[in-house]
Amino acid sequence: MNLSVFEEFFTCCVGSWTTERTYHYLTQNEVERSRTKFDIAPLDLDRKTQVLADNEYIGASELETLPGFNLGFYTISEKGEEVSQNLNLLFVPKYEDNANLEGDYLRDRAYEEARPIVSHFRFNRATRELLMTTKYTRTVSVDSITLINPDLRIRKIINYFRPEEGKPLEKVALVGFGVELKVS
Repeated sequence: MNLSVFEEFFTCCVGSWTTERTYHYLTQNEVERSRTKFDIAPLDLDRKTQVLADNEYIGASELETLPGFNLGFYTISEKGEEVSQNLNLLFVPKYEDNANLEGDYLRDRAYEEARPIVSHFRFNRATRELLMTTKYTRTVSVDSITLINPDLRIRKIINYFRPEEGKPLEKVALVGFGVELKVS
């Protein structure tokens, strides 16, 4: 598997970032702005092993080469609401074609549900967009991070109400946009 552009993407992501986001809550006809500070550090082999164990995940090989990160963040909304979280995540590539790399995205704690979770990712080598799709109990979150350059990322989040199995994602609950800048 050719992981060079994927590895470069994650090398650029390590460090501290600040984000200005706008969230559109479509069911409440409300718009909210927030500011987030992210700290991203690579995972060591022990933590990668723990993320796999937390998710009871079998079949990951060459663990030392898989991209894994600790993500800590602190968010404050314009209303003064504060959220902070720290989690470990691991990407397990499964297959590729000329344009994309796809696989499983594992976390020891999900954003919306406090439990380990396995999601799907697709990475487009040409656009350097990482698209992560997570099926929660009531929603499906589609989170996109596009690396514009080593110091600038564009973020888009769409949360859909979870449809019946086999039905398309159509009913949107939340849309978020953000500009993420690396802190020197």
